This record gives sequence, structure tokens and C-alpha cells, in this order.
Amino acid sequence: MPGLTIGDTIPDLELDTTHGRIRIHDYVGNGYAIVFSHPADFTPVCTTEMAAMAGYAAEFENRGVKLLGISCDDVNSHKEWIKDIEAYKPGCRVTFPIAADPKKEVIKQLNMVDPDEKDQNGQNLPSRTLHLVGPDKKVKVSFLYPAPVGRNTDEVLRVVDSIQKASQHRVATPANWKAGDAVVILPSVSNEEAQKLFPGGFEVKDLPSGKDYLRFTKA
Repeated sequence: MPGLTIGDTIPDLELDTTHGRIRIHDYVGNGYAIVFSHPADFTPVCTTEMAAMAGYAAEFENRGVKLLGISCDDVNSHKEWIKDIEAYKPGCRVTFPIAADPKKEVIKQLNMVDPDEKDQNGQNLPSRTLHLVGPDKKVKVSFLYPAPVGRNTDEVLRVVDSIQKASQHRVATPANWKAGDAVVILPSVSNEEAQKLFPGGFEVKDLPSGKDYLRFTKA
């Protein structure tokens, strides 16, 4: 399905939320934001996902990442739903806005439509979509899950760390990377440049090809 994807500028939509009217670009500001959708309020998987995001809110805030949820119910419904979310996970607070989209127009513009899940009127519901938006208002990462599969919030946080690490240094993160692990130096960086960029040194893996492209360092 065509639509918003990695590298695209997220539409500067004005949204009705539990925190009042907001514009997406103003909300992102000079940092990062995670814009994520849910099929509906008062549903089991969505409630656990919202509680998980609320539980990780401080971690995201420490990384300069704001959260913005979207569900197709109205604001009053969201406010009542928040009571269930917070009761499900005692001690967590939903401090981020949840946008309303009762006409299901926002999810179309943000490429969050599930082609298989429909409401009682036959309209498509949102998928479990998540966009990480950067300071330039472009989508850096997109996750797309079907309705039966809840998100892994640890993976969302890991990807945030990876994207921010790559934006600060000329590196990429290898498979199963976690914060604190070694990273790989980009192929576009020569060994001479790498010595200047990474004064702590780097390790070149000895491979059968004899090529020195797999270089690990701490950054």
C-alpha cells in the first residue's frame, strides 16, 4: 500500500488530542517524536501497548523523544480509556497526548490503515503503525504490525538509540545491537579517516575475502 514511508516528510496535520489542538511539526519541534496508532480504545492489546509506552515515557524523554498516540475514537473516549490504561499498570501515567481520528482521515494520510481490520460500519481501522520522526520532520523508521501482534517497546527504544547513534557518528549498528555494544564503521569512511574519527581504535575482522570492510569500534 503506497503512502508515508522512510525518508518522507510527515504531513503537518492539525490534530484534536487529549492535550488540546496540536500541529505535528510544532509538536516534533527540534527533537524526535514517535507517532503511533492503535485500532481502538478499550481493546486488550492496545491497552497493554499504551501502558508499555507510558511506562517507557521517561526513557524516551531522556533521549529527546516525544510520544503521540492516535486512535479513531474521540477525545472523551480517550480520556476515559486512559483511566483503564493507568489502572492496568499501576504507577504509570499517560503524560503524552492521544489524538482523535473519528472520521479516519488522519490514519490515511499517515499510512496507518489496516486493510484487513474493519469496524462495525465496514470502515478500515488503523494498523499498529509507528513512525519515528526526526528533527527534520522526516520519517526515520516505520514499524507496521497487524492487529493481533502487540509491539515490543524494548525494540522501539533500541531503534531510537541506533538511529541517534548513527546520526551522531559515521557508524551503523550491527544485528542484535544494544546500547553499549560495539558499532560498525561505515564503508564510506577510509581507514585513515577512521583513525582520526575513532581515536580509541577499531577492530578489523579477518575475513576469507581479505576485504577490510567489517570494522568494529566503540562510539
